Amino acid sequence: MKLFREEACERRSLCAGFAPLPLKVACNALVAIGVMGMVHSAMAAQTTEADIAIAMDEREVRYAGITTTRPDKEQREIELSFPGAVAIPPQQLRVVAAPAKGLIETMLVASDEAVRAGEPVAQLRSMEIVEAQRQFLAALADEALAADRLRRIQLLVEAKATPERELRAAETTAVNAKAQLDERRQILALMELSPAEIENLQATRKILPTVTVHAPASGMVVKRHVSPGERVDAAAPLYTIAKLDPLWVNIQVPASRLPAISVGDMVVLPAYGAKGRIIRVARTIDPQTQSASAVAEIDANGEAVRPGLATTVTVKLNQGPEPQWSVPSASVVRHRDRSWVFVRSKEGFVARPIQVIAESPSRTSIRADIAGDDEVVDRGIIALLSELALADKN
Repeated sequence: MKLFREEACERRSLCAGFAPLPLKVACNALVAIGVMGMVHSAMAAQTTEADIAIAMDEREVRYAGITTTRPDKEQREIELSFPGAVAIPPQQLRVVAAPAKGLIETMLVASDEAVRAGEPVAQLRSMEIVEAQRQFLAALADEALAADRLRRIQLLVEAKATPERELRAAETTAVNAKAQLDERRQILALMELSPAEIENLQATRKILPTVTVHAPASGMVVKRHVSPGERVDAAAPLYTIAKLDPLWVNIQVPASRLPAISVGDMVVLPAYGAKGRIIRVARTIDPQTQSASAVAEIDANGEAVRPGLATTVTVKLNQGPEPQWSVPSASVVRHRDRSWVFVRSKEGFVARPIQVIAESPSRTSIRADIAGDDEVVDRGIIALLSELALADKN
């Protein structure tokens, strides 16, 4: 004890660093925090790649006011609550687009209305569609003319009345005309003309000034982008249709809690009775909120859960093979951006890295390589934290 006080007094000049504390109080703080480092820093050594050993005898332990307690093994399921927002999975969204530039004559469905695949949703009047039909009729005439010319050339070649190269040229012209007709037919199909309408156009030569737009998939209209009377460009969005079951919930997880969250963990929306599992955890942190997004796929529970809903999400942690313990919150310290506890050993103590699962004002749930009969420090942490810092320097 005398040795400790002499060394503390010799380093009285260092106490000025504790300003504005009185000199006497600062010296006492230096004795409590740093004297163990001055005596034993040379004896601190790493026992494993992760653990750091701190040598200390019983007299030093009593002088530093260090006490220990045993960890409690947790049997219950750990639950963490985070804020979340319900969203529609992108693969379940379909956009109904205008097939051509023109005027919206009629919108046949409204927002929040269910539609079936192939159901009419809008009518469009368009000069581009009229021109596409005219070009189809022209291609139809060119194909018929090329086919007729090919037949006549074949007869002449058989009669030895024309050279065979004329037949090759006629065959090429007929093939190109057929390909152009097929292309024009596909363009009409892309412009929402049905096969029956195309066949009727081919038979009657009557051009239609309007076209009916159909829903590409079954679902709910979540957004209507235009109104009747508006002019739109080709491929402009008219409706957004979505399948609303299952849904996603984007969970905002603080960076300190990310190690506890993993893909496959069960999630629950307590207020709505919906359940699901985490399917993805973001690899990047938002610099503004210091949180990351975890995405969970959930059932809609009928229609209780709806897109855009802000709610509280409960994550039920998968405890896995590693043991899980409850220790006093004062036992957990931060060092080198990691969480640690100090475990009693024969030579003194061992600083052991841990994973924090959940925290409360009095207790902290952790995952660590400790046993039920281990003694974890719950008081006198400052002296041991000083020793840990000195061990890093050495």
